[in-house]
Amino acid sequence: GSPLRKALKWAAENGFKVVLTTDHGTVNVNKASKVVGTRDLTTNLRFKNGNGMSYQGKHSFVVKKPEQIGLPKHHIVDEYIFALSDYFYAYPNNFNHYVNYYRNTYQHGGVSLEELIIPYVILEGK
Repeated sequence: GSPLRKALKWAAENGFKVVLTTDHGTVNVNKASKVVGTRDLTTNLRFKNGNGMSYQGKHSFVVKKPEQIGLPKHHIVDEYIFALSDYFYAYPNNFNHYVNYYRNTYQHGGVSLEELIIPYVILEGK
């Protein structure tokens, strides 16, 4: 058998409780949402943070006071935007090129079930 199966069998035989989990998932992105901002915006396709951003609010979960939800705030006007559903952010410069390049790819971040729900199972021997 596999090393994991052997380890789980050993844990069960020795009375251990095992919690098995995984990292959050990814999202297959298909729709682009335009974002404009300063050069110091994050490069992630599914979330941005910085100041002076212009974005399509209906495609975003917007956090204007990041400290209230435990996110860092580097400047007094910093805010965060997280892409909803299967949207990803693209800049207006070369917009069509980036849309074609990133459409139908799997990305981390944003607000989706795949990103917010972390599966786990608790295993105990009989």
